[in-house]
Amino acid sequence: MDLFTRAREWAAQDPDSETRAELEDLLTRAMNDDDAGQAAALQQLEDAFSGPLVFGTAGLRAALGPGPNRMNRVVVRSAAAGLAAHALNLADGAYAPRAVVGFDARRNSRIFAEETAAIFTAAGLQTFLMPSELPTPVLAYAVRALECEVGVMVTASHNPPEDNGYKVYLGGRAVEDNARGVQIVAPHDAQIAEQIAAVTGVRLAESGWNVLPESIETDYVASVTALADGDAYPARDLSIVLTPLHGVGGRTAQQVLASAGFDTVQVVKEQAEPDAAFPTVEFPNPEEPGALDLALAAAADLDADLVLANDPDADRMAAAAKDPATGEWRMLRGDETGALLGLHLAARLGEDEKHDAVFANSVVSSRLLGRIAEASGITHVQTLTGFKWISRVPDLTYGYEEALGYCVAPNLVRDKDGLSAALLLAELAAACKAEGKTLFDLLDELALVHGLHASDQLSVRVGSLGLLGAMMNRLREAPPSSFAGSDVVIAEDLAEGTSLPPTDGLLYVTRDDTRVIIRPSGTEPKLKCYLEVIEPVDSAAELTEAKTTARTRLDAVIRDVEEALGL
Repeated sequence: MDLFTRAREWAAQDPDSETRAELEDLLTRAMNDDDAGQAAALQQLEDAFSGPLVFGTAGLRAALGPGPNRMNRVVVRSAAAGLAAHALNLADGAYAPRAVVGFDARRNSRIFAEETAAIFTAAGLQTFLMPSELPTPVLAYAVRALECEVGVMVTASHNPPEDNGYKVYLGGRAVEDNARGVQIVAPHDAQIAEQIAAVTGVRLAESGWNVLPESIETDYVASVTALADGDAYPARDLSIVLTPLHGVGGRTAQQVLASAGFDTVQVVKEQAEPDAAFPTVEFPNPEEPGALDLALAAAADLDADLVLANDPDADRMAAAAKDPATGEWRMLRGDETGALLGLHLAARLGEDEKHDAVFANSVVSSRLLGRIAEASGITHVQTLTGFKWISRVPDLTYGYEEALGYCVAPNLVRDKDGLSAALLLAELAAACKAEGKTLFDLLDELALVHGLHASDQLSVRVGSLGLLGAMMNRLREAPPSSFAGSDVVIAEDLAEGTSLPPTDGLLYVTRDDTRVIIRPSGTEPKLKCYLEVIEPVDSAAELTEAKTTARTRLDAVIRDVEEALGL
């Protein structure tokens, strides 16, 4: 069908006056030979209609705008109808599926959620709608607490301001016990996509869904607050600077911390309220350089003890503290925080509990958690990248991934939760302060026991997704024989699924235990390289030199990876 005809037909069915007007304007400019912006308008139009968006294990995520390759009400309506059909297929008449829908404060999140609730209700699902803009962990909590078969969170998490997304959970009677309240995996993604493609018309109920009371947030806060162990860890003398990065986690995070006894919490005022424009950051992701500048400046002015930051939907958590070795504030790497939380949770378990406990982290995360678990008599499991895999580990007690995701209470939230993780890290930091120590002292103690685990990343952005395959093929055809002067002794193609389920990636381990993992990003035209070196440390006096040596080794590994990739 002619592009212009497709665009006109889309505009005719679009219920949103804003995206309809945007599309009509593009059509006008693309058809006007005298318009200097004709080529640009035509390019935008072609891109908008190059879809449809692929519904995958991350659901949907894209820029807002008209057309099948954007997030808009037409696309979301079809997604909701397809998801409802999938839920009914899973039920197969044995029960009436239950669903809960949440939303953040991004543009159109509320209307996407409300129309999803209306479509679910019309399809015969018993549907609950969150009462207001709330964090993703509250929605993930509600999926389990309300025993729902389906959960939808309308959010683009830490994506740019122009984006929105549609994250899907399954639970209740639809899946096995360890997958209840976890994000979807195959084959559900493909099956939902088939149902979406089969949608020919969408019916919206005018009423009939249940708007949950505000107590759903209160219930979540009470459940998370109960995680704090005030008997074993009574210290609460801790000055905290908190930033929600213009997202929806600020109020809930403050309630959690205050309920647990942390009263000295200063919120970064410029970033305290939800704002879909994210005006003070270039990119609303705490991992990005500059995102925590305001929080770090506030912490320095207040002489605070700890900075806690959540991404806009609060499923991730970043932390920063003043490093006594340099006197400078710095953000902890995700692997450092993951190890500290693992150490803390292991210490909180009784000896009998440790025998039944399971720790897990993704293959690209540090090996240090495995050593902590082994030393504590706790089972450790390594998974593929992503919380959809970590969260469904049977009998999971604690799981994390290096990208600032932590699951400290899988019985409450079977996903990463930046709010509960913030509480337990605050508990640990306060206990350290009471003993005259810091979080960095704990990291040094871990290095003395298990060796200094130092990690880094190299991201290679390319012009198109097709180039990623070419780069991976280059490595498969000419695999590197060494990194930083140490011979490769293990070379595993993760696509062959030897130690893990098949996934596109390459793993190398050298004679000196340096590890390199290279894989394509699942969401961007980017090749991601995860690097880790382990430097033995025999005494505290060797720590400074060990850190310098580890950094030198990492830099050498980065150079060798770049050479192997032909950069």
